[in-house]
Amino acid sequence: MTQTRSVLVGERDYARLLNLVNKSDHKAVALLYDELDAATVIPDAELPADVVTMGSIVTFRDTDTGEESTVELVYPVHADASRRRISILAPVGAALIGLRVGEHIAWPVPNGRDRHLEVKDVRACAWSEP
Repeated sequence: MTQTRSVLVGERDYARLLNLVNKSDHKAVALLYDELDAATVIPDAELPADVVTMGSIVTFRDTDTGEESTVELVYPVHADASRRRISILAPVGAALIGLRVGEHIAWPVPNGRDRHLEVKDVRACAWSEP
C-alpha cells in the first residue's frame, strides 16, 4: 500500500483489532495486520477527534473519480452494505483505520489496480460496540 498518512490507533481498538487478527482466517487480515503494525498506539483519551476509529462514520473521496462515500467502520459481525456499515476486514475498512481528515491512502483492489482515497470527515457513531 502506498500512503501519505500516519496511523493513530487508540489502545482499546488496538487490543480488540489485534485479537480479531489473531482469531481470523479472513484473507483481508494481512491488510489489517499491516495497518496495526504501522500504527502509533496512544491512550484513547488522547486520540484526536478527527481520527478514524471503530464505529466512526467516515466520509471519503475517491481521488481518481471524485466520488464521495460515507460509511460506518464496524466489526465483521455488524457489517451490512445496505446500511453502509463496512467491515474492518474489508480492504477499504482496513485502509481507513487510523487515518485523519485530509490524509490520503492507496490500496489494492481485486482488478490489480490501486484505489486512492482522501478522508473528508470523521464523526463518532451514536452507539459503540462492546
